[in-house]
Amino acid sequence: MKFIDEAFINVQSGDGGKGCVSFRRERCVPRGGPNGGDGGRGGHVILKAVPEKRTLYQFRFQRQFKAGKGKNGLGSHKTGANADDLVIEVPVGTIVADTETREILTDFKKAHQSYIVAEGGRGGKGNKHFATSTHRTPRFSQPGESGQSRSLHLELKLLADVGLIGLPNAGKSTLISVMTAARPKIADYPFTTLTPSIGIVQTDTIEPYAIADIPGIIEGAHKGIGLGFQFLKHIERTRVLVHLIDVAAMDIDNPLTDYQTIMTELSSYNPSLSQKKQIVVLNKMDLPDANRNANLFQKQAPDIEIYQISAATGEGIKDLAINLGRMI
Repeated sequence: MKFIDEAFINVQSGDGGKGCVSFRRERCVPRGGPNGGDGGRGGHVILKAVPEKRTLYQFRFQRQFKAGKGKNGLGSHKTGANADDLVIEVPVGTIVADTETREILTDFKKAHQSYIVAEGGRGGKGNKHFATSTHRTPRFSQPGESGQSRSLHLELKLLADVGLIGLPNAGKSTLISVMTAARPKIADYPFTTLTPSIGIVQTDTIEPYAIADIPGIIEGAHKGIGLGFQFLKHIERTRVLVHLIDVAAMDIDNPLTDYQTIMTELSSYNPSLSQKKQIVVLNKMDLPDANRNANLFQKQAPDIEIYQISAATGEGIKDLAINLGRMI
């Protein structure tokens, strides 16, 4: 399924049912008073966050949503039935805004949260409400209230405790597959990961936490180059950033090149990102020259917290997982 993190939809709640014009008619009461019931309420349009949804892909095919109309009132003081509410499921992490006013209506940060984006119209009053001492037989009722129409902008920003970032082919997909049950596509060419993936890290000593594999960021990503800021925004909600660096492919003349490239992109996109908790993880320590390159990196960045691992062999993975859990 293609990852879609933005969508525009139109919603309309249901109209209220009409009030009823009716009079009491019994054998012994040929000219009874008004007894028209009220109309039922129109259906609300409700957005609900569910953990099963991972993308806004469904809205590529359906963008118009309309709730049902309330039933009309009946005689004998009977109120018409309310229409069923229309519930639209969205992923956790979805931000909902009014397209016209740009007002943010809600931000779904927890599963099973719901929000009424369009209230159903109220049912009209039956003629029993309009009888007076001077007008005892009103032959009119109130129409139902019209439903609300609204255009909405949906934006998905993934919710994860840890954001895994790095240049293409740094080994992010391999690492997340080793640390979690996630199974992202893995291959040795740029932009293998075209969609963010989230996995849950579980160990015996810490509480489970979520880690997101953010697709490869390249120089100029904050300007939209490569996959661009399409995925940079998913880093904003993370609590800890992990810079994953391919130590075997490191430029020995400037070991910090990859790290500096990523830091530049983060601060250019959103300066607050560079203020998050961060660590550097040097990956592929099982390859030739890895130890030499790791030592060069540490000498030039003595104040940076560094971990050495091999996602391929599992070296250092357990310690990394535990320490990340303690940082959250």
